Amino acid sequence: MTQTQLLQREVYLIDRIDNRQREKMRHLRCICFLRPTGESVQALVEELREPRYGDYYLYFSNTLRKSDIERLAEVDEHEVVREVQEYYADFLSINSDLFSLNLAAPQSPLFVENLNTWDTRTFSRTTEGILALLLALKKKPLIRYEKSSALAKKLAGELAYQIQQEGPLFDFRRPDTPPILLIMDRRNDPVTPLLLQWTYQAMVHELIGISNGRVDLSGLPDVRPEMKEVVLNPEQDSFYRKSMYLNLGDLGGNIKAYVDEYQTKHKSSAEINSIADMKKFVEDYPEFRKLSGNVTKHVTLVGELSRQVSRQHLMEVGELEQSLAVNDSHAQDLKVLRSMLERTDIPDDARIRLVLLYALRYEKSQSNATPQLLDLLARSGVSDKKIAVVGHLIQFAGTDQRLEDLFSNQNVFARTKNVFKGLQGVENVYTQHAPHLVETIQDCIKGRLKDQLYPLIEGSTRDKPQDIVVFMIGGTTYAEAHEVAKLNASNPGVRIVLGGTTVHSSQSFLREVSESVSRWGKGSTAHSSPPVERLRTARLG
Repeated sequence: MTQTQLLQREVYLIDRIDNRQREKMRHLRCICFLRPTGESVQALVEELREPRYGDYYLYFSNTLRKSDIERLAEVDEHEVVREVQEYYADFLSINSDLFSLNLAAPQSPLFVENLNTWDTRTFSRTTEGILALLLALKKKPLIRYEKSSALAKKLAGELAYQIQQEGPLFDFRRPDTPPILLIMDRRNDPVTPLLLQWTYQAMVHELIGISNGRVDLSGLPDVRPEMKEVVLNPEQDSFYRKSMYLNLGDLGGNIKAYVDEYQTKHKSSAEINSIADMKKFVEDYPEFRKLSGNVTKHVTLVGELSRQVSRQHLMEVGELEQSLAVNDSHAQDLKVLRSMLERTDIPDDARIRLVLLYALRYEKSQSNATPQLLDLLARSGVSDKKIAVVGHLIQFAGTDQRLEDLFSNQNVFARTKNVFKGLQGVENVYTQHAPHLVETIQDCIKGRLKDQLYPLIEGSTRDKPQDIVVFMIGGTTYAEAHEVAKLNASNPGVRIVLGGTTVHSSQSFLREVSESVSRWGKGSTAHSSPPVERLRTARLG
């Protein structure tokens, strides 16, 4: 909710409950919206001891313990509390079918000693967030999980226990077919977060970054003051809602159509054939900028995406990424990869991603050239710290850690070329790869999900579910959110909601990989794969 929306509802003052410097204004009513944590409850206790406002309406984003309710009742000696409610919103709603718990390393690590051990705080927060989502959706699901993931099994068991303990809260009307909560593990698909995406929402997150619906543009060249931070929210921005799954070319075409409409109304003769022309038009016509600030925002964003695609040579990078992800053409891919690694005009991060994709695909191949590629990276000036992530990812999500062989599934990784058509300056790209979860969800929709791969915590079902909640331990991606949106659109009568501990870009995913591996003890089973130093020296032995 924006400040403007709050003002429209006569909310004039917004502050934190732990700010003890607030003035007393007993003529005002106070609405408190809090996570029911120990810190929040303690801050509220101190507030109610010396109330600054006349009335208090208390809303909690999750279930409140009975002991906390009693504690608040005892401290309310001034009888200022008028209402206490649980409003299940202990998660970040991003799209209509996408949510996040905002849990990412290093602040919220997944693991402690090895890949089978949850960090206690992250585990508790994940459990609380999913329970809040289920309560918000009014669903009591059957719970399935990826068998190979110890984290998924533990989370599934804890959720089943908590749902049983909170029986009355989950006493919803029984549907014809029970809903499904499907718990997946990011380690079973490390490929999707590494790939460049070409739809609007995913590109903005990968190349600029989206944090709680906000995009920081302050580092952009020649950015206008009002554009230094912008909001991307599909609920409040109809243009974004219609455009967030469009590819860059079609997106440019949509904005161009809007600008053309303005030109027609105002009899402007400026010729607009590219994103650069649009940016110049917006600058030259202040009245357009004033009347159409939202479109100006999107012109700025698309212009920056186009600039980065060109500057970083991402069309070339993306084409090789897709080939590595979906084709088994080792000799040709290796030849192109070697030439790209020698190019200093391609950013280090892009070259690292290419080597990561190669290392994952050809990890068990007898002709695996990963050690030579790492040496090539080092010779071209890439830092040892960045190169180390290759070994980290193999330890984190190599073949031995995954449930299935990602690269042998022809249904998921079949090569299908979709050529984008659009504005001048936005080149054609290929989108061949489909995330691992697509086939999994399709099997679930059809009632064909294999029990030996995705066991149920209790019970059994062959029904075709109408409601599916998919939760990705280790973070989901906007690419997967796009696929879920397509599945929702193509399966009337089925509702799919996707969530994760976080929503990753390639940078945040690799940061979490490195943070996780660094936490694992030397005796951990996670170290069954060779670290990067051994990968690099293997060529010399």
